[in-house]
Amino acid sequence: MRLGVLDIGSNTGHLLVVDAHGGAAPLPASSYKQPLRLAEHLDEDGAVRQAGVDALVEFTGEAVRVAEDKGCAEMLAFATSAVRDAINSEAVLDTVHERTGVRLEVLSGEDEARLTFLAVRRWFGWSAGRLAVFDIGGGSLEIAGGADEAPDAAWSLPLGAARLARTHFAVVPDAGALRALRRDIRADIARNAGSLLRAGRPDRAAATSKTFRSLARICGAAPSAEGPLVRRVLSREALSESVGELAGMTPDDLARLPGVSPSRAHQIVPGALVAEACMDIFDLPELEICPWALREGVILERLDRIPHISIG
Repeated sequence: MRLGVLDIGSNTGHLLVVDAHGGAAPLPASSYKQPLRLAEHLDEDGAVRQAGVDALVEFTGEAVRVAEDKGCAEMLAFATSAVRDAINSEAVLDTVHERTGVRLEVLSGEDEARLTFLAVRRWFGWSAGRLAVFDIGGGSLEIAGGADEAPDAAWSLPLGAARLARTHFAVVPDAGALRALRRDIRADIARNAGSLLRAGRPDRAAATSKTFRSLARICGAAPSAEGPLVRRVLSREALSESVGELAGMTPDDLARLPGVSPSRAHQIVPGALVAEACMDIFDLPELEICPWALREGVILERLDRIPHISIG
């Protein structure tokens, strides 16, 4: 069947059209995305501003047209941290529904972590053993771990790269402010670290998301043009060596780095602080970058619900 997956993230709206059936990897057929930056369209009270709502409605309406043009039999539409945490979340959802006909499902942070874990587990398979998964989005950080397809531990923290950029990097922070932010990030992550660590060290640790991919590319991983099957890792040593240098660069300098888009350059330093904290707190020498993430997890869970017909 041909499915459309509409992902309203804190940074980007993305419609992924895939050909999918049980027992096979979802095959991407088409992709349509736009930068929405909803995490940065929040006012001082935590409400999505009208400009953000209008951009979301316009993108969703166009995504519906693209999905229809591409022959999608079904569209799975969901929103994550920026909409979930907004104080006017219900009003935003109602406006989108009234003006486009699409009812966005708001995923909880735990569901984000769980579905991302499912995608990473299917990508690496059972040979990965006990698996730990980290995902830095625009609004939140998701962490999950376990030995099965459903994680033993899964949680979400408000440590997304766009959120931190908005709250701590509106002006360039000095050394003292950076140190305080680094300390706070690590305290937040460490608070629940035991829920993942008490079952023992993971056999494999993986990361998903644009932030991790960009950091891996900065630290020497292969470019995306070489395809998804190339093994890419982010090493703790390389990242730690880079953090100080990144913090001293201008947005223009950051935008010129490999794997960094100009629209996300301002998120690289906060993202690097969160990534380094994860690797230090969980004592991980490297994270393997997984090309599958939340969207694929949503697709796989949908396919799992289709009844299998036995023959014979």
